[in-house]
Amino acid sequence: MSRRQMEVTPDLLLRAYGAGVFPMAESRGSDRLYWLDPALRGVLPIDAGFHLPRRLRRTALSGRFTITADRDFAGVIRGCAEPAPGRADTWINTEIERLFVALHDRRAAHSIEAWQEGRLVGGLYGVALGGAFFGESMFSRATDASKVALVHLVARLRLCGFVLLDTQFLTSHLARFGAVEIPKADYKRRLADALDAPACWHAEMPLEAIEEEITAMRAAAAD
Repeated sequence: MSRRQMEVTPDLLLRAYGAGVFPMAESRGSDRLYWLDPALRGVLPIDAGFHLPRRLRRTALSGRFTITADRDFAGVIRGCAEPAPGRADTWINTEIERLFVALHDRRAAHSIEAWQEGRLVGGLYGVALGGAFFGESMFSRATDASKVALVHLVARLRLCGFVLLDTQFLTSHLARFGAVEIPKADYKRRLADALDAPACWHAEMPLEAIEEEITAMRAAAAD
């Protein structure tokens, strides 16, 4: 982990992701960014290894939330940056926000939104390069909102031909969905293959196709 030595631009950020490196700030109020290239990398399977609890699959298909893509990227990143129960601070500072909104404007960063009665209640965002999607953060203001957004993301990635979902770190929350840690060398090999994959993000996709993909996902017996 090293201190920033030069201005970080959207182009530099994309090159860093392509090399398997990503930025973080120490806190919301920090004005510095640090580059991370951890020895162990969290990845979430988007094939048969994705663990979808049966109850969550029912929730994702129930219509409780209206799910959209790239509808309110700025709102999602603000939601991810706000304090939450068990998390008084965040690594998303104003520079991170600026950079990722710029990437979104260039169609390189994307968001999934969960809505209830017209209110944004959850979502996630990340970067897409080739067949790799680098998940950055998620937030929830309603029970299961971010989880359903994640399920929709995985369904969308599968339909769009993505082969790698990078979660950066492994958390107990992501482990429930099948996320694992792999050594840096293995990750870099998988990343190189993914960058050459002929995937393409589509913000507008038929809901029926996404729901069919969710229905086809392997379901676990317990939540």
